[in-house]
Amino acid sequence: MKPLASALTVCLLLGMHGIANAVPGDGLYSQPGRLVSTSDGARLNVYCMGSGSPVVIFDAAEADWSPAWATVQPQVAKWTRACTYDRAGLGFSAPGPMPRTAERFAGELHSALHNAGIPGPYILVGHATGAYSVRAFVDQYLGEVSGLVLIEGEARDVETSEDLRQLWTGINARNLAELKLCRQAVAAGESLPLRNPPSDHPAWACLDYFFRGLPEAQFSPALNAKLLELASTSVAMYDALISGVESRSVDDEYLRRHRKSLGSRPLRLITADHHITDSPGTKPERHLEHERFNQQRKLFQSRLLSLSSNARQVFTQTGPYVQLDAPDLVLDVIREVYDQSR
Repeated sequence: MKPLASALTVCLLLGMHGIANAVPGDGLYSQPGRLVSTSDGARLNVYCMGSGSPVVIFDAAEADWSPAWATVQPQVAKWTRACTYDRAGLGFSAPGPMPRTAERFAGELHSALHNAGIPGPYILVGHATGAYSVRAFVDQYLGEVSGLVLIEGEARDVETSEDLRQLWTGINARNLAELKLCRQAVAAGESLPLRNPPSDHPAWACLDYFFRGLPEAQFSPALNAKLLELASTSVAMYDALISGVESRSVDDEYLRRHRKSLGSRPLRLITADHHITDSPGTKPERHLEHERFNQQRKLFQSRLLSLSSNARQVFTQTGPYVQLDAPDLVLDVIREVYDQSR
């Protein structure tokens, strides 16, 4: 398939966003690392750096992959081994079997780590929906886990609010509709960002679905260009994401039935004040919806503290990408868990 964004388009996009403070060395993530086979036939792209134990394993949010950790992985690698990976179908990983569920993610990650010769114990760091994957890993392989850090982690399995349930239902429906629209566009060879999004959803340009939106202000032009290329050409990536959103209720039920205690292993929750933020044109009723969502989300995340007798919740006045907005805080929390896990 021909490239769907010209070099001029990439340069214009990067210029519009003013890339000025790119993460040093993030070019690592613009090319494949090590491709590792898993027991179910997937091939996961893995980046490891540093040495030491426990090994810190990073798991990104739904539509993200390894570059999401560019601000923290090299820093953690200064005092222990640190590994990121791309879930099957995303980034440089090959497509994997369907459906894409948290249980499958955990099994594939575990298999890849062992096949790559990366033994535990592991400190698992999960961001947003990545919290589901690492909690499923805890359920299946607790003996190999020495600590857990959840950054703005999803916690729908412990939520009991009807308001929140309805909000999530709406969010899932919008996400599915957008992903299917974007998949159709990419499969048809249309360029991104979409030139003609639906009139009722003018913001559906597709590139905003990945990370904090592409291009990302903290990434270098080279990395942004590669991410844009992947988002503009990989139909398999959209298939994986669509399956993941469609499997969310399955994941919720799995975690309700497999809420395994960490015992005294350290658990840290990093909770952002503003998971959803307003734009200048946000209507008052939407503002109230956002505030209700943010407050209830913080409340229910705290219920995960019951998973360990050594648990603490840390609040930050940032958006959901805490590792990009406040990387020093994330590093401090991971280091605390590391020190307590040795």
